[in-house]
Amino acid sequence: MNKEYLNKITNADCLEHLKKLEKETIDLFLSDIPYGICLDDWDVLHNNTNSALLGTSPAQNGKSGFKRRGKPINGWSSADRNIGKEYEQWCYNWASLVFPTMKQGASAFVFGARRTLHRVINAFENSGFLLKDVLAWKKPSAHHRAQRLNNVLENRGLKKELKEWEGWRLGNLAPIYEPIAWFFKPYKITITDNILKNKVGAINVEECKINGASPTNLLEFGYAKNEIRIHEAQKPLALVEFLIKLTTKENQIILDPFMGSGTTAVAVVKLGRQFIGFETNLDYYEKSLERLKIKEPKYKVSEDLIQAQLFFEKAAQYKKRNNQESRI
Repeated sequence: MNKEYLNKITNADCLEHLKKLEKETIDLFLSDIPYGICLDDWDVLHNNTNSALLGTSPAQNGKSGFKRRGKPINGWSSADRNIGKEYEQWCYNWASLVFPTMKQGASAFVFGARRTLHRVINAFENSGFLLKDVLAWKKPSAHHRAQRLNNVLENRGLKKELKEWEGWRLGNLAPIYEPIAWFFKPYKITITDNILKNKVGAINVEECKINGASPTNLLEFGYAKNEIRIHEAQKPLALVEFLIKLTTKENQIILDPFMGSGTTAVAVVKLGRQFIGFETNLDYYEKSLERLKIKEPKYKVSEDLIQAQLFFEKAAQYKKRNNQESRI
């Protein structure tokens, strides 16, 4: 049954297809899932129809780091307060389908937000997984959202209070890290026997040393100089490669139900593993296929990807030819 999906990004909702995957065949789950913080339309995973959702405030105008507005942490109504619960249920809906597909002892890395990761952990533990650790990806930079309180007070004409609150801000500290929940599927025998049987459960420290030292649970990875960026929440290719090398061997299968920009697939093909992926957004799906233009992949990429690559190459040639003709 996996053959239908192997080394292919399927443009569909994973909920429709995860149940079709073979039981205990996946060696690693790795996904940068939607965080449920209402970053954009694709990140709204609840039934709340509050008109302020995804709106903007004057402080956000012209800022690329946070274009839209989600809900304040304290919530505006009972419906707002249910957002977290609905996000947890959404996570459980697909995590419970992922669990049977995983080999015993296999790892699952789930990128998440600091405010909603506990919902992901609840959903995964309720699905049968056990939490191993929470890693921290230290980002190269962070957008600081803290507005100067003095500016707000000045706009309100509160001159007396300006001096008292000089130097204070509204908001949080600069969010320099993002958490990665690390789960594993329980096994019924000893850890060593399980590793020998299922080829998962150990970590390849030697392969993943950083500057000659063993890696820690604080991961500092940035983007390569010419790295393609097509998604606002895209993670560095080097970071995803690290997690794959840490927990899998060549030819093993990695599952990512939320492919987005296709970073997991690109890393998998580059490292000689195999993948199964899903993505509902047509635009991201098509752009992820463009990123998979690999000259000599170790494992054959599906015919759908090959045809898609030919389409994009022909389109590029046609565009180039038209541009040349227009200059004549």
